[in-house]
Amino acid sequence: MELVNGLLLFIGLMILPAGFQDESVLFVNKSTHEIALFESGEEQFTAPAAIGKTDDLTPEGIFSIVVKAKDPYYRKTDIPGGDPDNPLGSRWIGFDARGTDGRMYGVHGTNRPESIGKSVSAGCIRLKNEDVEKLYESVGKGTDIVIVKSEQSMEQLYDEWLKNKWKEALA
Repeated sequence: MELVNGLLLFIGLMILPAGFQDESVLFVNKSTHEIALFESGEEQFTAPAAIGKTDDLTPEGIFSIVVKAKDPYYRKTDIPGGDPDNPLGSRWIGFDARGTDGRMYGVHGTNRPESIGKSVSAGCIRLKNEDVEKLYESVGKGTDIVIVKSEQSMEQLYDEWLKNKWKEALA
């Protein structure tokens, strides 16, 4: 049966339209503290990232981007967007983890660029402001964000994501 499924997947990859390959997808690897954007099968953006202080703070799985905001307001301590004390930096890209509708978990900038590349956040993915601004322009609502803790390369993670998309389509 595994051989048949593999054959069907191979045939599907050869004859079905390249729709999934045209999709954008964002990967966060907690092991390497990196984020990468793939568009049309090619890595278009990569940057170092800060993640949750503990493994369980940054959720793992496949989520969807549902909120985007420029100069986001920091509700926790009432700091307006654009304020240099705002820990969210210049952009917010919220995703739908743990039923929070993009309001609690996101990829965002920071007013502490020295924290990038470390495990220091309350669960969000932090980027340097210039990096999150580039990413903000490149991703839209509905884009998948895949968060993993893996020793695989970003290219391997993309290939695995693409295979799973095809398997779902053929099921």
